[in-house]
Amino acid sequence: MDGWMDGRTGGERERDGLYKVFESVAQKYDVMNDAMSLGIHRLWKDTLLRVMNPQPGLRLLDTAGGTGDISFRFLNYTRSVRDRQLRRRARANQTPSWQDISSGYGSERVELPESHAVVCDINKEMLKVGKERAENAGVTSGLSWVVGDAEELPFDDDKFDLYTIAFGIRNVTHIEQALQEALRVLRPGGRFLCLEFSKVSNPLLSRLYDAYSFQMIPVLGEVIAGDWKSYQYLVESIRKFPDQETFKEMIEDVGFARAQYTNLSGGIVALHSGFKL
Repeated sequence: MDGWMDGRTGGERERDGLYKVFESVAQKYDVMNDAMSLGIHRLWKDTLLRVMNPQPGLRLLDTAGGTGDISFRFLNYTRSVRDRQLRRRARANQTPSWQDISSGYGSERVELPESHAVVCDINKEMLKVGKERAENAGVTSGLSWVVGDAEELPFDDDKFDLYTIAFGIRNVTHIEQALQEALRVLRPGGRFLCLEFSKVSNPLLSRLYDAYSFQMIPVLGEVIAGDWKSYQYLVESIRKFPDQETFKEMIEDVGFARAQYTNLSGGIVALHSGFKL
């Protein structure tokens, strides 16, 4: 149907098309991520967690979280930190001084809090695949799955300690609105972290990257997922996304403080962050 005959707005048509893109690739999404990035996407996501350095007890909103990659990493990371803290506490209590015994007498043991992650995605099929991954991995607590739009999040104000969006913000119709929503749902002192494809500064690397993206990624999409057009769209969406400095300014304009970014793999990907004060 021609656009002028369609009763939907341009943004609605774009969103519907985007939904169909991810619905069509949901079952092969994780396999394609490995194939397209040669597995390097795992290192980018690990870097995000190291920069985040979350502590036990924090609440994460993983927006456009898809099949839950970031949330799984977050829970594993915080549980590892929690286990180390508990082991240190146990060792310290093996030979307590009389002051420790006296001060602890009659007091209840203080437990370290558990972390919680919420995976929010507009696409039910992506969440369905993620839930299956969680069940197969035995992840039964500390993880929730919510259908929601990054531009109109179904959460109260000041609810989360951390907000992440990995390779998803370039696909929202109104980026500024998604950033405003991120600011709204974060608690004061909360942190925004965004992992996204960006602009390569080295001319030679840029040419190689373009050749690989436009010639190889759609082919991989056809061979692995049986979907050339969806991956052609994804490649084109990367080129339309603002460069590092422009996106940093957008983050600052909505009200985030201490906005900054780090280039990964020569700028193929950038990790942006900011704080809600």
